[in-house]
Amino acid sequence: MAGKEATRQRHLNQDTDGEESTSVQAEAWKIRYETCWLHRRCSSLLHKDKQARKAGQLFSGLLAMNVVFLGCAFISSMIFNRVAITLRDVGIFLSILKLLSLCWIIYYLLCTSRKPHAVLYRDSHAGPVWVQGSLVLFGACTILLHVFRIGYIISHIHCKSPLEILFPCTEIIFICIQTYLLWHHSKDCTQVQHNLTRCGLMLTMATDLLLWLLAVTNDSVHREIESALKGNESSSCTCPNTTACLILQKGYVLLYPFNPEYCLIGSSMLYVMWKNVGRRIPPHHAIHAKPKFKLRGVIYGLVLGISTLFIGICIFMTYQIQATSSAPSQETLVLYYSYYVALLPMMTVGALAGTVIHGLEERELDTLKNPTRSLDVILLMGAALGQIGISYFSIVAIVATNPGDLLDRLSLTYAVSLIIQHITQNIFIIEGLHRQPLVENPDTSPAGQETTPPPVYPLEIRQELRRVSHTYRHTYGRLNWKRKALKEISIFLVLCNIILWIMPTFGMHPAFENGLEKSFYGYSTWFAIVNFGLPLGVFYRMHSIGGLLEVYVSS
Repeated sequence: MAGKEATRQRHLNQDTDGEESTSVQAEAWKIRYETCWLHRRCSSLLHKDKQARKAGQLFSGLLAMNVVFLGCAFISSMIFNRVAITLRDVGIFLSILKLLSLCWIIYYLLCTSRKPHAVLYRDSHAGPVWVQGSLVLFGACTILLHVFRIGYIISHIHCKSPLEILFPCTEIIFICIQTYLLWHHSKDCTQVQHNLTRCGLMLTMATDLLLWLLAVTNDSVHREIESALKGNESSSCTCPNTTACLILQKGYVLLYPFNPEYCLIGSSMLYVMWKNVGRRIPPHHAIHAKPKFKLRGVIYGLVLGISTLFIGICIFMTYQIQATSSAPSQETLVLYYSYYVALLPMMTVGALAGTVIHGLEERELDTLKNPTRSLDVILLMGAALGQIGISYFSIVAIVATNPGDLLDRLSLTYAVSLIIQHITQNIFIIEGLHRQPLVENPDTSPAGQETTPPPVYPLEIRQELRRVSHTYRHTYGRLNWKRKALKEISIFLVLCNIILWIMPTFGMHPAFENGLEKSFYGYSTWFAIVNFGLPLGVFYRMHSIGGLLEVYVSS
């Protein structure tokens, strides 16, 4: 009986183990099925989210394209037929766009950005300090420009429409609110109200682009001021206070270049915000340690750059002194072109040397997706087309007329050198932006000496550590001269680009004074070429300064 009971118990245990095994297998299959379902569900949601993002970008992009084309038609019609389409009509159209953009900006600031989980991620590359600083500086100068314009209109109120005061007033409000948005929210990766945010950003960016186009093409106020300064203004529209009007006119002309620059910077920052709408940044893509800007160890590039900056300021002041009384003399133009012909090859050699050093470096390429860096490259290449285009037009005019005087030969050399310098500098900056930043080992000093007391190890381990440390110091020493050379080249190019930005920004435009291209193409055609290319050239120099500073810091 005991044997039979034991056998029956053993069979019961086997049945129980079989049932448990079957239950475990069923549970495993259930978990596997749920995992596969979740994977398919997540993949489906990600695919739908990607499709919705592309659709939203397409729709908002088409909205901006249509607004820009309509605005271009308005502005072009004003240029070619000032009777049918006047500056007032264009101002009313742009005021409507600014009002709509302001409505969206205020809604974004008060509602969208304050929703729960609205901004879960922030792009660390977007809106760097130098961009935000330039935005505030140019915005403040543009506001002051419109204050001068309001004063100019008020001083001529007896012959101008009071409605003209409305346009600069709306511009001031638009600049203030947009600058606040870009200062506080340029890094946002908005996760709510995607389509509304994309459309609002594109509408605001289109408004900035049209304001830039109007600033580039509209010369009516400049013609009025030039006519008044030459004493050709009609007696029916004269300023009662000559001294006040002269101050307003000079201030307006001096600050005018900051207006298109502000519009371009605002457009670029809005584009980055548009690209970041709905973007999710993985935690391992975040930058935990960013190198800081230090001038330690930089000597030759700094001294050479300061020297070129000082010489350029002297030439600029000489040019401006002559320009206030009369047209610049030929000697001043020769001095200007000689300065460029000497400086541009030096910048080209520096950029080429830096590019070669980038190729010798052992730093890894930064292949992570980065809308800000992609936009930087596009802006560098696109803005360079302004001065490159002017240079090619000058080359064709000079070669076709076959001039023999010194000024024209210098102008030809200047145009060729400028093209080469733009190309080599772009290559150097783009190579530097795509490199991983170098961060020194916190456990070692710059000379490779340890700053913390080493732990006690056995003799064999200490010998191996000494050998590895010697190899590290040898490798670090080889890399150190490359880093130092890159910093010297970068700081030299930064200072050179600063003076090349100052000259055209504050009114040094020999392309208008040199009569060869003007007589070859005609005044209207050459004015359009130069007036379109010069603002892009100014923006290129400013944008290059930011890119070179990033290359300097990351070296």
